[in-house]
Amino acid sequence: MPEQKKIIGDLHIHSRFSRATSSKIMPAYLDKWARIKGIGLIGTGDCTHPKWLEILREELEEADNGFYTLKKNVRQAFDAGPALSEALPEPPDAKIAHFALTGEISTIYKYNDKTRKVHHLVILPDFKAAAAFQLRLEHIGNIRSDGRPILGLDSRDLLAMLLETDERSMLIPAHIWTPWFSVLGARSGFDSIKECYRDLTPYIKAVETGLSSNPPMNWALESLDDFSIISNSDAHSLDKLGREATVFEMDLCWEAFKNAFDIKKKSNKEKTVAIAATIEFFPQEGKYHYDGHRNCGVCIGPEELAGAHAGTGTGRISICPVCEKPLTPGVMGRVLELADRTVDESAACPEHGRSNCQPYYSLIPLKEILSELLETGPASKKVEAAYALLITMAGSELSILMDIPVEDFKILGLDSAIRSEKTLSQAIHRMRQG
Repeated sequence: MPEQKKIIGDLHIHSRFSRATSSKIMPAYLDKWARIKGIGLIGTGDCTHPKWLEILREELEEADNGFYTLKKNVRQAFDAGPALSEALPEPPDAKIAHFALTGEISTIYKYNDKTRKVHHLVILPDFKAAAAFQLRLEHIGNIRSDGRPILGLDSRDLLAMLLETDERSMLIPAHIWTPWFSVLGARSGFDSIKECYRDLTPYIKAVETGLSSNPPMNWALESLDDFSIISNSDAHSLDKLGREATVFEMDLCWEAFKNAFDIKKKSNKEKTVAIAATIEFFPQEGKYHYDGHRNCGVCIGPEELAGAHAGTGTGRISICPVCEKPLTPGVMGRVLELADRTVDESAACPEHGRSNCQPYYSLIPLKEILSELLETGPASKKVEAAYALLITMAGSELSILMDIPVEDFKILGLDSAIRSEKTLSQAIHRMRQG
């Protein structure tokens, strides 16, 4: 029986074949950076792209638990080459990362006289299923020009096609609040998950928060109570891996992984399968958190939004006061629009909450913290050197941000390793306190 343990998963990422992504996103780099970050289960991203799937087949091998790992010879060649020349740190006692075949698909179509633009995270159980799914999608549209293909296909029909290909597969609505491309987006989405996936809604087990929302914002909707809430980085570069992630408590095997998303199969007493927590970006830093116009410096905060939606304001502002063009509707405004409970984006997980209420960690990337302490840019050589030193001394980035007791930073020499008037332990403590 596989060992049950805490596993940090980042399932929604992109490969070098997606637009605006790093050319370094290859299996060996992903394996290395998963260990640097502390990610035990990482999505491959872009598994519907033929060339990327071919590379994955060449460089990954099947583990005995339903997932994949980097081939030993590929890791050895990488460690003796790029990892050495780039001085990439090696965390002490780093465990091998496991891969799941995942990808993002954009569907653009008309439904009920409105154009819908919805992004989906798909997870497939093996290469055979991924290849068969690719073949079916290629009859629908172009899957070769972008790792995240854009298809003129109804979201419900995409889910049907995925399940027909292999019933073990999963579909999770991606970054569900993004205004332009998501299932609940203000500009192109629906008012509920059920409206989008209709009769196949029971096959949707989870929803993804996205960078501009966090779990408390999603708890405000009764219609989301039946869905697990997960988070992923949607990374387009290696540095961004793990900026959002999901903490699983499960056996590291496919069946437990699939069951972990299903609230009905969750057992609090035995803790056999569970999404234990999520790791979140501070939503206020998300690209689409509030209504506004970035170029015009206009941002409509929660007080104005709350007043408008409660009927105490003058109504939701829709036109930019600077350029007089329509504002981009933010995630908070959309949540307030659909919520049937109080919205409190800083609420803690209730002690006796609903099944999808799990604890969450709001984190700041370690390089950004070091940037503040060392008073230099997060991409500077000074920060890079400090980051590498800390990873080598203490373990992964996420263990430093989340797990190591603050009082141990001095004992481990982490404070003295960073030459700054302000201590790393103080910065981490303040972040953990919100």
